[in-house]
Amino acid sequence: MTWLLTASGRQFDLLNPTAAMVTPYDIAHALAHLCRFNGHTRQHYSVAQHSLLVADLCPEKHQLAALLHDATEAYIGNMVRPLKQVMPQYRQVEETIWQAICDRFNLEPGLPDCVLRADMVLLATERRDLMPAHPEDEWKCLEGIPAMPKRITPSQPKRRACSSSAAFRAA
Repeated sequence: MTWLLTASGRQFDLLNPTAAMVTPYDIAHALAHLCRFNGHTRQHYSVAQHSLLVADLCPEKHQLAALLHDATEAYIGNMVRPLKQVMPQYRQVEETIWQAICDRFNLEPGLPDCVLRADMVLLATERRDLMPAHPEDEWKCLEGIPAMPKRITPSQPKRRACSSSAAFRAA
């Protein structure tokens, strides 16, 4: 079996996904319940909220790409970056799912630079606001990346799921 049952009751084939299998509701629902950093934050902070904040930092024409930049995680979970880097098969599955998402929402597979930059700004902000105390030099990927001035206040999953669904309906 290579499929999973989504929140909307659809079968999503992890190895052979199609645009027809991708729904905004399933993405919003799953990402609202997935915690960033595999749950190693001081309180629940969802991938959906992260995605909404990334979108807020981008120009309007790139907000849909920003909103969906982590949408694959709705289907395969939020694997931490260090583990992703050593698992080429995972990355292949993720890329196949990303292509189905891009097809569904008529997006280019390559993310715009503003989305990549906003994602890093959010990472710096999440580190500051949501993670346990740790030495400053441990996150080399964030050198030169400023955190947002405004602090992140995590939302509860049910509230964020509703907001995310509304945002996706506009797409």
